[in-house]
Amino acid sequence: MASGAEGAHVSVRYFAAAAEAAGRDEETLSVEPPTVGALRDLLTTRYGEAMTRVLASGSFLVDGVATRDVSRIVEARVDVLPPFAGG
Repeated sequence: MASGAEGAHVSVRYFAAAAEAAGRDEETLSVEPPTVGALRDLLTTRYGEAMTRVLASGSFLVDGVATRDVSRIVEARVDVLPPFAGG
């Protein structure tokens, strides 16, 4: 993970409703500080109400673990997961 004045470079992958909200499946973003909370704030600012709705009940996959912990440090790749329906 690269870090510095411009923040950590994180590859962000979007799935289902998150991809629709972002208008893409993947991108690389600079996140500072490199936390789930900072990434969430960046995404809601960047993609507005549609992403805000997804993240209100969705989660982030960091190091193979789904999390909503805003203090969790993000690594080189984070997956943005929409809420999933149970069956």
